[in-house]
Amino acid sequence: MRILIVDDEYNIRELMRKYLSLEGLESDGAENGLSAQRLLREHHYDACLIDLRMPGMDGISLISWIRQEGFRMPVIMISAHGEIRDAVTALKEGAQDYIVKPFDPEELTIRLRKLMEAQQLKSLVETKTRSVEGFDEGLVGNSPPMARIKEIIGRIADSPATVLVTGESGTGKEVVARQIHGVSAMADGPFVAINIGGVPENLLESELFGYEKGAFTGAVNRKIGMFELASGGTLFLDEIGDMPQTLQVKMLRVLQDRKITRLGGTSPMPINARIIAATNKNLESMVHEGTFREDLFYRLNVVRIELPPLRERKDDIPLLAGVILNRLNRQMGHRIEALAPEAIEALKAHPFYGNVRELENILERAVIFADGPIIKADVLDLRSGISRPGSESISSTPMYFSSDDDGAAKSLKEMEVEAIIRCLHRWEGNRTRAAEELGISRRTLINKIAEYKLDL
Repeated sequence: MRILIVDDEYNIRELMRKYLSLEGLESDGAENGLSAQRLLREHHYDACLIDLRMPGMDGISLISWIRQEGFRMPVIMISAHGEIRDAVTALKEGAQDYIVKPFDPEELTIRLRKLMEAQQLKSLVETKTRSVEGFDEGLVGNSPPMARIKEIIGRIADSPATVLVTGESGTGKEVVARQIHGVSAMADGPFVAINIGGVPENLLESELFGYEKGAFTGAVNRKIGMFELASGGTLFLDEIGDMPQTLQVKMLRVLQDRKITRLGGTSPMPINARIIAATNKNLESMVHEGTFREDLFYRLNVVRIELPPLRERKDDIPLLAGVILNRLNRQMGHRIEALAPEAIEALKAHPFYGNVRELENILERAVIFADGPIIKADVLDLRSGISRPGSESISSTPMYFSSDDDGAAKSLKEMEVEAIIRCLHRWEGNRTRAAEELGISRRTLINKIAEYKLDL
């Protein structure tokens, strides 16, 4: 934790710095508001202690500037003048607390820690809603490939190095990112995730970097971007291979300089977030094709974690299935106890081109149609999913969509239409997630929606 102390009296600054160091807190000192502005632009701080009376820019004006610039750290106003109106003004401008000199250093530290803990909790709650769908049970599996991945995560836990997670769709790339965050030195900070492929190109830059009021038509207020929201934690860039080339240059500069500039802004701001990127695409091939910058690839590919497909770690299927069934029981109010041995063998024999996500879908259907606490093999619908790797057609659909009400077999077109509609309803219209579940690209899904004239 790093604290900024702003006070025009040198002795006060040094006394506070020494006491904070005894409490395990790092700190910097600024003698006035202008010096504080410079330090805030150059470094990340978890909290600020600001004196009320200072020559030039006073404490109230500095707090107002901090909030206008979008800095979210807690602020405690300190003053030798205990007037109520000063405290009220400071709180209105964005201070979280007010303390009068002379003060007890221990009391100040207690208040400071409480405010920082509250801010961390608030960030976690806010960013939780922004994260993309993930497999919440953690990194499940004891097979040799998964043991190796866990070893790598342990080795890089205390390193701020950028990580690139690769693997097929549905293998659990966000799970790995969350695991890295959870064991890192930034585990107490927020985990912010953004699906690059799920954000329209014209909005992606403002989502990542934020914007200033008046930066463009409709920018009526300042917006804080994902890089700033992730300060003190981890920013997970899912589907990095879908990043438009126009933004790749800016992303490269951010990774090089560790600074961002909001749209419409002029002052670069430091970022203090670990970057984890993920993709199911072959970035090396994209580099050779000229669709992904080589220099950006090397900036991202500092530490590489390649997730194996589920068909290459079938020994993990029973463990994965057990964890998924426990979650489904909680969510759906069922009491499924286990899979029958023949059901486990059937799952192990399945190719699982949809990986863990396909396993979840199969088990969810099985829980619905199971007649008792044990799921038997004949309840598993293993016909749904992808017929072969790289397939760009939807080969089949759940068993209860396989025929008309009169028992007549449906055409491939009818099956595809129903599969598309069902997936889009399940994902609440999210085309990227629906395409992943169907095993086709987002562009193919959009083309099929247009081809079948689906009003979705």
